[in-house]
Amino acid sequence: MQRLSMMVFAGICSALVGVSGCATSGAGAQSGANSIGPLALGETGTSRGAEALTASLRGGLLSDIPEVALSGDDTRLALGAEYRALEYKKAGETVTWEGTDGKERGEVSSGQPYRVGTQDCRQYSHTVFVNGQPYTARGAACRNEDGSWARLT
Repeated sequence: MQRLSMMVFAGICSALVGVSGCATSGAGAQSGANSIGPLALGETGTSRGAEALTASLRGGLLSDIPEVALSGDDTRLALGAEYRALEYKKAGETVTWEGTDGKERGEVSSGQPYRVGTQDCRQYSHTVFVNGQPYTARGAACRNEDGSWARLT
């Protein structure tokens, strides 16, 4: 069964290598697990599959900041930054993003990975600057089997 799963995974990666490639999960490696991560998000936070990977964040920490109303493009950039901080960065490292109109920007950092049952989880924070005014929200997310991160509510 494991061999079949690896063959299926290899086939999927081969099909997607021209689009996005496969990446090794930094967060899994930090928590001591050897796991293959999902499609890598580019610096702009966009790639094929990116929306699926960030959808389970359910609006991310942005939904906890009622003062911040971002455009669709800026929301995707912000959620992409949340995903990259959770998936690839060491505890305390920051992922930054800048909005399309230059009025908004943000910084996301995640904490040390920990396990809840069989899931890798991390606490994280997101500070959004709107016209220089900072708004911060904090929360936690756990990795799903498909490589996406689900925000804990």
